[in-house]
Amino acid sequence: MINLETPRKHRMVIDQAHQVAMNMLRPISRKYDRAEHAYPKELDMLAAMIDGLSESGTAEGAGAAGASQPTPAAKEPHDPTKVRNGANLASIMSVAEMCWGDTGLLLSMPRQGLGNAAIAAVANDDQKARFKNVWASMAITEPSMGSDSAALTTTAVKDGDHYVINGEKIFVTSGERSDAVVVWASLDRSLGRAAIKSFVVEKGTPGMKVERLEHKLGIRASDTAVITFTDCRVPAENLLGSPEIDVKAGFGGAMATFDNTRPLVAAMAIGCARASLDLTRDLLEQAGVVIDYDRPAILQSAAAATFLALEADWEGAKLLTMQAAWMADNRKPNSLEASMAKAKAGRVGSAVTLGCVELAGTLGYSESELLEKWSRDSKILDIFEGTQQIQQLIVARRVLGLSSAELK
Repeated sequence: MINLETPRKHRMVIDQAHQVAMNMLRPISRKYDRAEHAYPKELDMLAAMIDGLSESGTAEGAGAAGASQPTPAAKEPHDPTKVRNGANLASIMSVAEMCWGDTGLLLSMPRQGLGNAAIAAVANDDQKARFKNVWASMAITEPSMGSDSAALTTTAVKDGDHYVINGEKIFVTSGERSDAVVVWASLDRSLGRAAIKSFVVEKGTPGMKVERLEHKLGIRASDTAVITFTDCRVPAENLLGSPEIDVKAGFGGAMATFDNTRPLVAAMAIGCARASLDLTRDLLEQAGVVIDYDRPAILQSAAAATFLALEADWEGAKLLTMQAAWMADNRKPNSLEASMAKAKAGRVGSAVTLGCVELAGTLGYSESELLEKWSRDSKILDIFEGTQQIQQLIVARRVLGLSSAELK
């Protein structure tokens, strides 16, 4: 039976994440929003602390790298009568708390990149051990592919004990700062989605070049890069998972990464929106607006009623996100729920943060408070890792039992 209350065993690490967000991230939030592309050196100490907690087992798998996609082949047999609250749930809840502090800084955290979640999703045991302490970003999007990840044109051709990668990737989060990039490329474009694999390309590899950094609306503390690969030779053992092309499995291997990362991005939206709600409630109370949870919204002021509606929508997004993570922990297919969580949380994050700007009036629009910044930061969370429209399309396919060819 699923229980979406915060599990007791995760409360300590979640409380620690909140303290870090409040005392370390929030105070430097505006500084690095203004100093775009400047690396937040304060994060080095925080990363070392998280590494120490992970080594000791205290962190309980929290963070992007802690998320995983359990499989029936796991060493310990799964008891369907036993409910697990594992690393996936700990990860999304700790990530939400960190984004309550600052989303851009969370995305800048060493060894907490989306590429780390991709490694956790599809790498074999040997690869997980080799890349354990690597900070990995993820390179999927290309200039001409739009939102269709299967339309990528980057190729990886086998040459002896290496693969030769050619192509261009855009919007690579932490693309300049990370130690390595998880690159999606096709082994054989004629075979379509089934031939798409991911490769860990370490920085300094000849043929890999960071062309430029983007100037952005939000998450300005995080660098976003354009990277080109020109005859870039990558060791064959850096291909994540199996090198075999299984046409029947289709895009399944690649989609396992999204099943992992989409709840994490949903959690980011939840954390950012929660920050806006918390501050807005305080500002409304200072202005004399009373929010009464024991009275119907229709009997309260327009501002209170609007706030209650925003908070209710946020609660729905949070529960969907927790459900997707809980299903992964309990070895249940969660592709539908991961997309539902990402779609709901992405949309709600933007609606809540903008709604809070409106409720706060001039304080919401000025830089005297962080509300305007959070509204800028939240927009990307409705776009990357699959746009709102793509998520709705995936949900429709799952619900109707149709393939990507049948429902476009």
